[in-house]
Amino acid sequence: METPDTQSLHANYGRGAFGAGLGLGTRQALLMVDFAQAYFVPESPLFANSPEVVGRAAALLAWARGRGMLVCHTRVEYRADGLDGGVFFRKIPALKAFCAGNPLADYVPALAPQAEEPVVTKQYASAFFGTSLASLLRAQGVDCVLIAGMSTSGCVRASAVDAIQNGFIPVVVGEACGDRHPAPHEANLFDLNVKYADVVSLAQLQSALA
Repeated sequence: METPDTQSLHANYGRGAFGAGLGLGTRQALLMVDFAQAYFVPESPLFANSPEVVGRAAALLAWARGRGMLVCHTRVEYRADGLDGGVFFRKIPALKAFCAGNPLADYVPALAPQAEEPVVTKQYASAFFGTSLASLLRAQGVDCVLIAGMSTSGCVRASAVDAIQNGFIPVVVGEACGDRHPAPHEANLFDLNVKYADVVSLAQLQSALA
């Protein structure tokens, strides 16, 4: 008899105990998580070497805007001394890239917010932790959050987990997320899909909401 140690990964999770689909709710919003220059400039300590994500995220963003969907963006900013980042700032020295005034904290131009799109400033991984995002979404009648961003294993994962914990359906657009290495990217997309979110492609999303 197979044991959890000898089963394939998909067989282990594929017996109905995990991975139920959540659907897309009745009103969706797009959450663009931390599309900062820090992840795309080679000299940055947070460089993720995932340039293809920009074009994919831009296609998702254009589609959402074309539908008149609520689009929210996150950004990270710390005091110069990092005091508002607490232990998290101490744990990851590279977060100094997000201290106020550092150009690495600026948006990638192709993914910059438009004037009417809400921007949530955060100091921790989740877009929901210590911010008004949940209240903003509820006030707009949103029950499903489409998520794209950097990085998959960090702020995207944390935001998806907090979305479901706040009562929203999280839908992660996998191709519009990136990480420093394919291994954590793929592992976290797999784990999110079986436990905390639905992971879809842009094509699947467009078809479902056609």
